[in-house]
Amino acid sequence: MPMLGGVRPPIASLVALLLVVAALTVIGLGGVHTAGIPQAVLNGEQQIAADTAQSMRTAIDAEASTVRRTAGAYPATSTSTPVTTLKALTAARKTILGSALLDRPTGKLLAAGGRTVPLAGTDAARTASGAIPPRLVTSGGAPQLLYFARVTLPAQEDPDEDYQAPNRPERQWLLVVSEALPSVAAYGDGGAAEVLDASGTVLATAVHDKASPGAAGSRLSAAAARAAHSSGGDADASGNLLGATTGSRRTVAGWAQVASTTGPGDTDDLGLVVVTSRAVPATTTTVDYSRFALEAAGALVGVAVLLGLALYFSVQRPLLRLYLSAGRLARGATQDWPTASAELSRPVPVHGFGELGRIGRALDLLRRQLLGESGPQEFPARRGPGYRALAVLGVVVLGCWSVPMIFLLNRADTATAVPAPVLADQQARTEIATNRIRQSLDQSYNDLSATAASLPGRSRAAQTEVLRHSLADHGQYRSLYLLDRSGGITLRVGGTPLRTLVHVPEGGGITTVNTSGRIPAIAAYAQVRAVKGKAKAAGVVLFGEIDVKALNSILPRPKLGSVWVTDSNEKVLAASVGYQAFQSLPGPGLTRLARSTQSAPGTAGTATSAVHLTSSGPSVDAAAPLAQSGPTARLGWHVVTAEPAAALQIPAVQAEQRTMLAGILGIAVGAACLGWLHVVVIRPLRAVAVLGERLAGGDRRTVLHPVNHDEIGSVTRSLELIRQALAERDRAARSGHAAGPVRPLRENTLQR
Repeated sequence: MPMLGGVRPPIASLVALLLVVAALTVIGLGGVHTAGIPQAVLNGEQQIAADTAQSMRTAIDAEASTVRRTAGAYPATSTSTPVTTLKALTAARKTILGSALLDRPTGKLLAAGGRTVPLAGTDAARTASGAIPPRLVTSGGAPQLLYFARVTLPAQEDPDEDYQAPNRPERQWLLVVSEALPSVAAYGDGGAAEVLDASGTVLATAVHDKASPGAAGSRLSAAAARAAHSSGGDADASGNLLGATTGSRRTVAGWAQVASTTGPGDTDDLGLVVVTSRAVPATTTTVDYSRFALEAAGALVGVAVLLGLALYFSVQRPLLRLYLSAGRLARGATQDWPTASAELSRPVPVHGFGELGRIGRALDLLRRQLLGESGPQEFPARRGPGYRALAVLGVVVLGCWSVPMIFLLNRADTATAVPAPVLADQQARTEIATNRIRQSLDQSYNDLSATAASLPGRSRAAQTEVLRHSLADHGQYRSLYLLDRSGGITLRVGGTPLRTLVHVPEGGGITTVNTSGRIPAIAAYAQVRAVKGKAKAAGVVLFGEIDVKALNSILPRPKLGSVWVTDSNEKVLAASVGYQAFQSLPGPGLTRLARSTQSAPGTAGTATSAVHLTSSGPSVDAAAPLAQSGPTARLGWHVVTAEPAAALQIPAVQAEQRTMLAGILGIAVGAACLGWLHVVVIRPLRAVAVLGERLAGGDRRTVLHPVNHDEIGSVTRSLELIRQALAERDRAARSGHAAGPVRPLRENTLQR
């Protein structure tokens, strides 16, 4: 018999796979237990630290890029002096504490402004040819970051020479500006945040509400510094720690490196580590699912044994006996008479019910016909349940175990399944995402304002060149254009504007310039000031349409779930998942949550969170107003996040998931194996039963072709040999010979 054919493999596979499901049930549910601090809380604090570190990394990268871009765009001439150059490069930058201009070949200080810049360790002559990363300085008081940029000047002309060498080398100065370390923010009730250097020294702290500075504790800070150091140069290295217990609360902390996660970056050599912490309630009650797992697995083992025995005694053993009986009759039909008489004299025992019983009775009638008894007779039709009913009954029995596992047992209560600290983590991370989006939009506005400030007094060609450079330097813009007082576009670079709202706003900020269409058009705008003593410029407002893909790209974060940016009417403007422009949020609960962030008409609002029940289970949702100040404050936009509780390591949700999985596996294994049995055994048996009854009823014309090389195929071949023997006897009877026992078949194709 073939390895995967016949009656044995489906039955053996059913029992074996059900035992495997029982073992997986014990392993899966036995590993779910509640501890003092759920793992989801620790993971949440780790992600808060990672998000905070990313915000700091983004701020440092943006500042370094701005310093380099400002220095690169400075229109230096051969007559530019260090003092005027330094003043021009730093006058508009309010965040600069001190600045210095060095001669790059010699490192000589050419000019300085503001506070003294700590230049110790700065070797201008040996600076790399590429971008120079920022440097952290902690000596001499508050920590500072030094940003570097090259200023290239044309070769200085020598008035004593009539002929200037065409290949005279350009001069290079090195701009060094010192700025304070970007501020770190703490989120969540009782939250605290610290910034550490590579040695574990605390550089900056922040607290929220009732938390005290240094809430993480020196031990946790030192442990975080050691963990960050041991992680080496791993991208996006982060982790979590457990602190001391105070009463019923315990401190949890998360740490993350500020180094770049997408390859070499400006923050790689700074060695900064962000540590966040807060005190959370420790769980005193423990829930263990081991007993339930053993009981469920034991019940499934009982079902597996019951089904295995039922199929063995009702299908497998009767079929094997029928296979032997059919082979015996076939030998009796093809052998010499003395031997054939011995084979045909024994009645065919009828085993089983349904199709096997019908085939057994047909074989016994055929045996008597082979012995020369009365010819074909009408076969009695029998009604009753067959083996299909047995297969269906097996699925029902498995369903009695699987259905409660899928729909009833270990169901997580939406109101209590998600611990309060996990909900607070989602809200805190939503606030961080909001701050990240606000920073991006504010940066877009500031960059556009700087571009608009450089346009007055320039010719149209020069303005076009400025806009082209700005579009190339700022990847977030898809189109830049100038509007006149009537709203018409007078100058454009980049893609075709998406705007459908034609207006000329006052001041500057962020707005939307369409309310429908495939792509939301978010734009920054700034006024182009008129030059005194000159005619008013044709363009009065500069618009920069922000590429929604650039905005979408900053929304996703690990374990934050889906993120949406909505307008004041809760219509989607950007999202981390697929969406249609200006569609509503995917659920009424999210819409209500977004509206609840505005506590009163005209107020900035506060962040909020809730657990909502969805078709896929509980969802941990949060919403926060986009901004309370700055160019986006008056828009009334929101950031909404939704993370399925199933994606978080919450014990109650894990138990529900794994219980459902065990039930699904059980019913799937049962349906697959019993379906396999139906295909290879039950359905062929029904066909053979019909053919056997027809043969016993006198049908000698229908040739029986075995389909499978298994027990049922052997029974079919035996019936074909019997048909040939009976057909030969009928031909002999028609030729005048008396009816009697059949003669042996010496030659037939089946024997050969």
